[in-house]
Amino acid sequence: MRAMTRTLVSAATAVGIAAGTLAGAGASFAATPAQQASAVSAQQVAPLAVVNLGLSNAQAKEVQRWLKRSWGYTGTIDGQLGTNSWKAFQRFLKSAAGYNDSIDGIVGPNTIKALQYWLKRAYGYTGAIDGIAGPGTQAAFKRFADAR
Repeated sequence: MRAMTRTLVSAATAVGIAAGTLAGAGASFAATPAQQASAVSAQQVAPLAVVNLGLSNAQAKEVQRWLKRSWGYTGTIDGQLGTNSWKAFQRFLKSAAGYNDSIDGIVGPNTIKALQYWLKRAYGYTGAIDGIAGPGTQAAFKRFADAR
C-alpha cells in the first residue's frame, strides 16, 4: 500500500510540476505591448523589399548612380533597388512615361506599365504593356542598366 501511495504522490507531483511549467511557459510567451508594436512596425517596413527585376547587383548599382545624378535618389549605392530607389525611378517615370500613380516606391502594376511603356520606346521592349515584369520586361531593363 505504501508503494502504491508513493507512486501516486510521485505521479501527482510530476503532473503538478509539468502543469506549473506549462502555465509559466504560457505566460512567458505572451507578447508584451512592445513586441506587438514591433510586429506592426515590421508590417510597415514591408514596402522596403528589394525589387531588382532581374538586374545583378552591379547593374542595379549603375541604375542607382543614374538615379542619384538625375532623379533625387539619396540612398546608398548598394545594388539593392528598394523603396528609395523606386521612388526616384517613379519620379523619372512620371516625367518620361506618363506614370500617374503615387511616388511610394512600391513596384506595382502601374509602375511596371510605365516602365514597360518607356522601355518600349527606348530599350527594345516588344511585349504588352500589361504591368507584369516578365522576361521581356526584365531583358529590356537589363539593356537600360547596361547602357548606364
